[in-house]
Amino acid sequence: MKWLIILAACFAAVASAADISGNWNGTAENQGQSIQRTFTFKVDGAKLTGETNSEMLGKSIINDGKVDGDTISFSITASLGGNEMKITYKGKVTGDTIKLTSQFPGMDGGQGQSIEWTLKKAS
Repeated sequence: MKWLIILAACFAAVASAADISGNWNGTAENQGQSIQRTFTFKVDGAKLTGETNSEMLGKSIINDGKVDGDTISFSITASLGGNEMKITYKGKVTGDTIKLTSQFPGMDGGQGQSIEWTLKKAS
């Protein structure tokens, strides 16, 4: 029984935060077009930092990043057409895949747009 408790505690410690440190390649479909974005994540405990890069929005620094078990969240500030916007990302890690939803703010305070991303660990 004692060993079972110790083993369960070890699994709980390992499961407490996914280590997604490294480079990831993301793809998404938006209005019939495939878009790509690279992500470089650094994990320190529950804190997530790093950067992202895409042709459309360029390089952005990851802000407010958190890792909670297999769930991650962060935001970036990107410039599109000379307008800065905060884009939030939330998702779940499953092995070498991350499923993310990014939320773009709406124009003039209106309903925003969300995009579903699939990230694969870069080799």
